Amino acid sequence: MYIIIYGFGTSSVKTCLFEIDTEIKLVAGSSAPYGLYISDDGGAEQDTEEWWAAICSTTRELFRKSEVEPSQIDGMAFCSQMQGSVFVDEKGNALRRPMNYLDQKGVREYRECMGRGIIKVSGCSLYKLARNLLVNYAGSVSAKDPVWKYKWVENNEPDVFRKTYKWLDIGDYLVARCTGRIVRTADSAFATFLYDTRRGREGWNKGLLKMYGVSPEHMPEIIDCTDLAGGLTESAAEELGLVPGIPVFGGGGDTTFVNIGAGCTRPGDTHIYVGTSGWVSTFMDHQTADLNAMITGVLSAIHGHFNYYAELETAGKCLEWAIEHMALDEIGVYLQHTRVSDVESRYRSIFDFLSEEVGKVPPGANGVLFTPWLHGNRCPFEDSNAGGMFFNIRVENSKGDLMRAVMEGICYHLRWLLECVMRKVKTSDTIRFVGGGSLSPVLCQALADITGRTIETIDNPQSVGAAGAALAVSAKLRGADVAELSKKLVRPNHCYRPNPENQEIYERNYRVFRQLYRANAANFRQINGR
Repeated sequence: MYIIIYGFGTSSVKTCLFEIDTEIKLVAGSSAPYGLYISDDGGAEQDTEEWWAAICSTTRELFRKSEVEPSQIDGMAFCSQMQGSVFVDEKGNALRRPMNYLDQKGVREYRECMGRGIIKVSGCSLYKLARNLLVNYAGSVSAKDPVWKYKWVENNEPDVFRKTYKWLDIGDYLVARCTGRIVRTADSAFATFLYDTRRGREGWNKGLLKMYGVSPEHMPEIIDCTDLAGGLTESAAEELGLVPGIPVFGGGGDTTFVNIGAGCTRPGDTHIYVGTSGWVSTFMDHQTADLNAMITGVLSAIHGHFNYYAELETAGKCLEWAIEHMALDEIGVYLQHTRVSDVESRYRSIFDFLSEEVGKVPPGANGVLFTPWLHGNRCPFEDSNAGGMFFNIRVENSKGDLMRAVMEGICYHLRWLLECVMRKVKTSDTIRFVGGGSLSPVLCQALADITGRTIETIDNPQSVGAAGAALAVSAKLRGADVAELSKKLVRPNHCYRPNPENQEIYERNYRVFRQLYRANAANFRQINGR
């Protein structure tokens, strides 16, 4: 069985062709970038035509890289970034540039709605939070949440708002472009925090729509992530280089499918993801929330289950930033003194080379700490003004120390998230580490040392969400149980255990790391406050 999954991330699409039989095999993959347009008013927007061009080029590339024919494809789906906003007309055409999950132009709308009320929790109206928590154990308590994007368009772009037929998330828009059917998957509906998760009441909650001033007419029909959305249209098939009529399934968000692709499908199974963003997530058969730490149980693709999910918005993005701004000059020096063929045979990417170089720096980065809050932070504290910083640089420190501090800073924050998750749910002793970050042995060992947990990795971890979506599609086509299929086919390939020799220095640095936000929150507000 051959399945195409589009792993639709923040800055690029990874299009994957999977063969699923007695094992799950990545037959071919192709990536293409697209823009993320950051503006001074807090905007973070993208372009639908850049998305579609990337999808078309990568789909055709799959068949140049493999012997599989388009006629052999059994199904397809999207595994995409979430909490974006796409406003479409009746034909599914976008009326403005989509707003990415990082977009926080709606700060005023958020404050005007949630900042009112006599009694407040974390700066938000207790009454409104209580209504939300009763319905879905969540709440729109961040200016980055989708409802404030919706309200911003209503207040600032009345022409667009007047022409809007439906309000979609990013994956839903792509499904509509492939099938002509305008729907939302249940997980993307939940991500608006306007969805009722109570058993027997699943769907848009009329009371919440009214409370936030959202038009019910803008809310699409809801389908499950594993439901058939429709067949691939002739026009879409022609552009993609595929066969019309291929089943297109609902798909869903990256957080929805990563646990399946990681093999974490029993209650309590915990995984950590480091891609552009990062998170700690535990699979659960019930829903709960920790409002103080900004954690809730989000819908899983496995019906009746949830992923208790704590997010770091810029994880691998911090590594990317560090490479771009601190390391490329030294990479250039290295390449001048080493034959290119040797470099290509030894290192799969710049990250591999840096990982080895950073591995030469002792644990603790010679006293340097880094905070990975390059676009504010959501969990365990919500502050769009927070920023990244290096702490305790001295004359003897090197660029290598700074690079290691970035890696360790990500791990410190992930440990903080793990400890917050443990306040509400039982986590597994062994943690699956997935995402592109898990390709670095240095980062894997640092994560084991800093969290004190055994860390397992898997094959093709950078495509883990896509693999989860492929397993879900395959299970649907076969009539199989997706949880059992995931456990059967997803196996660990390496294990990292905590090194007790590094415990003392990491414990010391972690204590300091935890204090850095509180000590600087007022400073962040003075410099970055809007």
